[in-house]
Amino acid sequence: MARGGGFVFDLGYFPAMTLVVKLGSSIVAADDGELRAEVLDSVCAQVSELEQGGERVLMVTSGAIARGMRLMELSQRPKAMDELQAASAVGQGDLFRAYESRLAKGGTRAAQVLLTAADIAARTNYLNARQTLRRLLAWGVVPVVNENDTTATDEISFGDNDFLAAQVALLLDARLLVLLTNVDGLLSGDPRTEPDAELIAEVTDFSQLEGLEIGDRTSAFGSGGMRSKVAAAEMASEAGIPAVICNGTEQGTLVSASAGEPRGTRFAPGEGKTSSFKLWLKYAKPARGRLLVDAGAARVLRERGSSLLPVGISAVEGSFEPGDAIDVASDGETIGKGISDYSARELRRVIGMKSEEVRELLPHAADEVVHRDRFVLL
Repeated sequence: MARGGGFVFDLGYFPAMTLVVKLGSSIVAADDGELRAEVLDSVCAQVSELEQGGERVLMVTSGAIARGMRLMELSQRPKAMDELQAASAVGQGDLFRAYESRLAKGGTRAAQVLLTAADIAARTNYLNARQTLRRLLAWGVVPVVNENDTTATDEISFGDNDFLAAQVALLLDARLLVLLTNVDGLLSGDPRTEPDAELIAEVTDFSQLEGLEIGDRTSAFGSGGMRSKVAAAEMASEAGIPAVICNGTEQGTLVSASAGEPRGTRFAPGEGKTSSFKLWLKYAKPARGRLLVDAGAARVLRERGSSLLPVGISAVEGSFEPGDAIDVASDGETIGKGISDYSARELRRVIGMKSEEVRELLPHAADEVVHRDRFVLL
């Protein structure tokens, strides 16, 4: 047992009611980079209300670069990586303190957590991050999560914090993902050019969004926009987690959305639930190469859920080692993604061979190039 804040916590306790809330740059900072104090006041008060009521809440925030730009009096968003990272370093601490002080007013303790895509891509780091976040939640602490822009690179970044929020929701098997922005939700068209555009209140099947022009920017400081929010909601849905995109500038929106009341656009959870490992493989672990397979191998992978053997492989692309993720494709179409038990160098020696021939050439090699338990269809 551990004690914190006057309460006793069971170290084996896992908080099942976890709400992940993402605040976009459009509601964290105004167009001039100044923090939107009234919005942060409102959202943090709602988070404290939910937390005090028994909900376990994790916040994912954007805005560190915007805040750093304001503090450094930069007139426009930098383009060079080192300038972006430096602006983030200046703004990160100030941004967290803005959350920490506001949450404290509601009697809620906060913790700053900085993650990179590399933390999520490595399975051991992924599990360690989950344990740390679970512990903070069990202690009644609200983790305030942001990407560690100071060390991230183009190759190992989340791209935007909507994706990070979805990853965290998957990581914790959250009950709900709420994406707060400065618009009412997903609209049927761009209101700037289509004044009759209407709010889409519920999405039960993502195919119903086909044909919609979904924008990719929401503010001068954001890197995501509505498109990335819909993608994040789709990720959550596949994991069996409902999601809501709603207007965080309106009072009480978060509390209402968390209670299931009609706010913004609600995305229904998928009927099936993919395993945590396969979700991690699909969304978090980058592919280091690609295998081209024949039509027969493609068919059994799709229809039977079989493992991939060397005999079905026709070409190897890229450089990778055992344990790396690789894409599997046939006839120009990517079929799925898996963990390779071979290096690219080894595979090039045995492609197209039957298992008996492989054993003669590589006696200690695995029978499967990709085991079915470590493969996910895309």
